[in-house]
Amino acid sequence: QVQLMESGGGLVQPGGSLRLSCAASESISSIYSMAWYRQAPGKQREFVASITSGGATNYAASVKGRFTISRDNTKNTVCLQMDSMTPEDTAVYYCYTRIMIQVYWGQGTQVTVSS
Repeated sequence: QVQLMESGGGLVQPGGSLRLSCAASESISSIYSMAWYRQAPGKQREFVASITSGGATNYAASVKGRFTISRDNTKNTVCLQMDSMTPEDTAVYYCYTRIMIQVYWGQGTQVTVSS
């Protein structure tokens, strides 16, 4: 059973950058897809970005061109580089993966964009 732990959240000013990391408790090299989701106050959890084991990426329209997802199978980590951030990016960010029928979520990390 893989465990996911996010880090790197915090407070950032509009226009600033933040880098989130997701550390897995075991090897992710055989896991097809890893993803980031986020949940803003009073809203449903939404997809942010995903990356396959082959490096193919997919982004939500709201973050495309500003966020970059990457994975390092040797370190069992998935990162989310967030640039040109806006207050609308404020949310709890979650790392996610699915192995067969089992879904795994991290505990989340708070990101706040405010001046």
